[in-house]
Amino acid sequence: MLDLTRLMRRVGKVLTGVDRVEWAYLRAMLADDVPLFGLIRAQFGYILLDQAGIETLLPSLSGPEPGVDPDAQRSRTWRRARQVAIGRRPPPLLKRMLQRALPSGSAYFNVGHSNLTDRVLDALRAVDAKIVVLIHDVIPLEFPNYQRDGSVPPFADMIARVAARADVIIYNSEDTRQKTEARMDTPPRGIVAHLGTDNVADAPEDVPSGLPPEGPFFICVGTIEPRKNHAFLLDLWADMGTDAPNLIIAGSRGWKNEDVFARLDALPTDGPILEVAGLSDGALASLVSASAGLLFPTHAEGFGLPATEAAIRGVPVVVNDLPVFREFLGDIAIYASVSDRYLWEKNIKSLVAMWPNGPKPQQFQPPTWEAHFKTVLRLTC
Repeated sequence: MLDLTRLMRRVGKVLTGVDRVEWAYLRAMLADDVPLFGLIRAQFGYILLDQAGIETLLPSLSGPEPGVDPDAQRSRTWRRARQVAIGRRPPPLLKRMLQRALPSGSAYFNVGHSNLTDRVLDALRAVDAKIVVLIHDVIPLEFPNYQRDGSVPPFADMIARVAARADVIIYNSEDTRQKTEARMDTPPRGIVAHLGTDNVADAPEDVPSGLPPEGPFFICVGTIEPRKNHAFLLDLWADMGTDAPNLIIAGSRGWKNEDVFARLDALPTDGPILEVAGLSDGALASLVSASAGLLFPTHAEGFGLPATEAAIRGVPVVVNDLPVFREFLGDIAIYASVSDRYLWEKNIKSLVAMWPNGPKPQQFQPPTWEAHFKTVLRLTC
């Protein structure tokens, strides 16, 4: 049984990193011979789907449907989920619903950090289901100042519940495993399985008018939140002045970043920095492929999919020098601490000088979803 709460809550929106992991798990489990169930926390209770019901929802779970109003997509998808459900119960009856529907020996997978409540975990324990949880990071505990107001205590409680009740924890990196287990008195069994990297096809026809800009440009991909450190790039571009190449900041605006939002709003329309949100995966892939490099000055990451997705396209990647990047990027990336702005500027100017015919990075062999699920399913089921 795969928890689909996160994907259902994201219907009509462009999928972000954690959403895409849940989507990858859904695809893999649908392709497996073992029957699949889906659990969803809805507004007034819980929805349980069998495999046939899940399959009817697939077109709506992968992101915005072209030409469809997002609100209409969400409304239709939730209505359809209720129609095809094999079980719908208010919270107090969750355990009874699972007892009646789940075969003996079932395993519950939660890979979206959603719906990991006492009620759910206790109900799973009562029906003797194996509980498998994927932890993406513990960044809210490491950097609480970067988080939404009020979000840190619930996250800490969630980690404590997982430590107490999970049978197996999947970690996306060894770095995440070490940081998570350091916060647990008695960690459950843990396995490390790097996330797969999808080589999305370019879709230049989806790129908005006016993009990409002429000449060499760089791209930064990710939600505009404090942890991603867009302020560093804005400072760096201000330092470079008229020598600065074009920079595309691709991502939706997040939280607690009003100073950065104000700086972005004040940028001249004919300046070198462009902000764009809501790109399709294909449009984003096209811009990354055409860029002189992806810039990733993030303060912390559990994995960092934008970096692997750029590296697989042969695009230079400049990252903050974090252990997690060295774990899976090896010698592929250009490492530069965000404490050394001069080194970042030097690397950027070097990549500009080599664009577009300069040497490409060595061939990157990314982690694959096939290898990920071979490890996960062998060790958890």
